[in-house]
Amino acid sequence: MLTDILLSDGEHIEDLGEGVRLLVSKMHTFGTDALLLNYFADVKKNDKAIDLGTGCGIIPFLWLRDNKAQKYRGAAEIQSNACEQFRKSQKINNDLSLNLFEGDLKDKNLIAQREYFDVVTMNPPYKAENSGIKNESESAIIARHETLCNIDDITECAARILRFGGRLCICHRPERTFDALYSMRKNGIEPKKIRFVQKNGETAPWLVLIDGRKGGANGLKVEKPLLMQTQDGAPTDEILEITEKYRKA
Repeated sequence: MLTDILLSDGEHIEDLGEGVRLLVSKMHTFGTDALLLNYFADVKKNDKAIDLGTGCGIIPFLWLRDNKAQKYRGAAEIQSNACEQFRKSQKINNDLSLNLFEGDLKDKNLIAQREYFDVVTMNPPYKAENSGIKNESESAIIARHETLCNIDDITECAARILRFGGRLCICHRPERTFDALYSMRKNGIEPKKIRFVQKNGETAPWLVLIDGRKGGANGLKVEKPLLMQTQDGAPTDEILEITEKYRKA
């Protein structure tokens, strides 16, 4: 029952629609990049899927709402306060279908299922460990900087738990595109599709979406850019479709 959930200071509930609600906080919330990654990953009804570094759990809770990944819905997170928040969301939704792994994805024993998943998603830390100014909270530093895991840790973990032909879908900053593609290939996940996200047709990309397939053949498809706005500043039809589909409240 919602009345049984004790909300901490700074926590509030987001209505995702279809009766699914998500607890978010100042430390663990979600942004447009997570919604775009979920749209790009296009998890299917019968997939077995897991979201690494799930934070507040926005992606697996969208799977729950949309009846995706019905064979297995998983999430992994290292921060204990984020895991506590995730479990509160489970109680709010009276949900028993989401499997949460609390711990370090570099630990090979954290996720027991080897060569099991059809799709692995992750919205990773964007900044290299020693880059940028770190006058942020510990949670923000972990989420934004490669302090606890880097792109190689992510692709190594995905390679262990994906079945042959399974997909790893991530988003990253455009300047880290080569790092991500190289790391995927090094760990046996062949980059198959990338798509850049731009504010409009006149601006440089601010995000890149990457889909790699374990054991895939060579051949990378660069899709047309995903534009956020038209030239007059209005949301594009695709963004309207995404926001309508993924924020149904």
